[in-house]
Amino acid sequence: MAEIIDGKAISLKVKEEVKEKVLSFKEKYKRDVTLAVVLVGEDPASKIYVANKMKAAEFVGIKSLSFTLPTFSSQQNVETLVKSLVADKSVDGILVQLPLPKTLDSDKILSLIPAEKDVDGFSAENTGNLALFKDGTAPCTPAGIMRLIKSTGVELIGKHAVIVGRSNIVGKPVALMLLKEDCTVTVCHSKTRNLKEITAQADILVSAIGKPKFITEDMVKENAIVVDVGINRTDKGLCGDVDFDAVKEKAAFITPVPGGVGPMTIAMLMSNAYFCALRRELRGI
Repeated sequence: MAEIIDGKAISLKVKEEVKEKVLSFKEKYKRDVTLAVVLVGEDPASKIYVANKMKAAEFVGIKSLSFTLPTFSSQQNVETLVKSLVADKSVDGILVQLPLPKTLDSDKILSLIPAEKDVDGFSAENTGNLALFKDGTAPCTPAGIMRLIKSTGVELIGKHAVIVGRSNIVGKPVALMLLKEDCTVTVCHSKTRNLKEITAQADILVSAIGKPKFITEDMVKENAIVVDVGINRTDKGLCGDVDFDAVKEKAAFITPVPGGVGPMTIAMLMSNAYFCALRRELRGI
């Protein structure tokens, strides 16, 4: 029977750590850590995410600025707002809530955010730093996944890690982070052949494929660490990519859905906002 990796408890620990660091930052530099969040449109899920981010910022002592634009805002209007936040020296981090309305060029808007204010860790510079194993801002969900994996206390050096999913937001960054920890990494995706044979070799299995209960017990190695990134809405409620009830009988550690990876994303966002502020002070930006 697997030990459940409690994302809620670990995320609270991360936020408590950030809270202490933010307090020390304020005492030392005599200013707030400031995070600006841009929301375009009325997407209900995005509104909830933004509200949760604001709540977390308040908890850790980060000053949050919220900017909401109407659904049919022009590309120029959104770009003008982002550019103004880039120029504002009091703003340490900028987050543009995704997805943006389809009428907007998301890549162009995100490219306006410089690496030093990129709390999401999506910029080309931060992605390059991650690939080169250099310091930078790591994407929030992958950083949270790594914190969950490390919480098990299992030695990572030499372990075979298999990631199912190759997205820029989760799959690729997690693969790079596990490589940095000296794991042997295999990335699988929708075109991978003999998927079951590959996942069954994984000491660490990370699923971010977005298919309900896709990872079954026969796809998992005995005593593996299983991290379920999927959040799938079904008639029976939320479930992950992993058949939790079956796989938990075989794995050594497993994350639940909900209550696993999800809470870590916002916790790591708070951590990133703090580090963006600290780096700006240290570099005199």
